[in-house]
Amino acid sequence: MPAPADPVQSHRAIEALIARYAELVDDGDFAGLGALLADAVFVGGGEPVSGSEAIEAMFRGMIVVHADGTPRTQHVITNVVVEVDERAGTAAARSYVTVLQALPELPLQTIAAGRYNDRFARGEDGRWRFAERRVRITLVGDLSRHIRQ
Repeated sequence: MPAPADPVQSHRAIEALIARYAELVDDGDFAGLGALLADAVFVGGGEPVSGSEAIEAMFRGMIVVHADGTPRTQHVITNVVVEVDERAGTAAARSYVTVLQALPELPLQTIAAGRYNDRFARGEDGRWRFAERRVRITLVGDLSRHIRQ
């Protein structure tokens, strides 16, 4: 394994992974989500899911995609706290998520809010990867146009 990286670079890399997840969901890029989380376990409202194909299938089956090919959402990530153990090549992060949605027939509104609790591992190539994503939605609005019932 490469020598431990600079902690600032590690924090930035992990923050970029957290942001990339939000971008992929909002773009409706479920294959990209599968690839991003390929080495991770995803824990949400149902049974834990792991593996690129299974994670991609879970998102395809769960998220409503509209005429423009996206869920018409914007995931806003705040209160990001990253804790890195450079020697072990592991990290943990916690953050808040607020999900906004707008459609021609739906004015812009908050549809969900909650927390992400993530674990990361640095691979043999020195790059950080998701090891686990736990999603806990604590406030729920109108999800009828976002999540399949």
